[in-house]
Amino acid sequence: MRFLRILVTILTASMIAGLVTIIILIVIRVPNVIRTVDDPIPLPAEITLPDGSSAATFTQGGDWYAIITTENEILIFNRDGGELRQTIKIQPR
Repeated sequence: MRFLRILVTILTASMIAGLVTIIILIVIRVPNVIRTVDDPIPLPAEITLPDGSSAATFTQGGDWYAIITTENEILIFNRDGGELRQTIKIQPR
């Protein structure tokens, strides 16, 4: 019985140490992954869509931003000059 009590105590201590290690690693690493409010990607000042298009959603990457239109097209623009880089037509199923 004494041996079993020692094993349970060691197991409990190792589980607590493992959990504390995982929590510490998450706290240390997450701020490096999530972009802080002090360093946001700037939004374009103005977006000019082709005639007849209306925006449904907006997303952006490092050097581009994209507008998904209500006409089922994805319009990808360069961040530098705002010129249209690519148009992708979304096909219905």
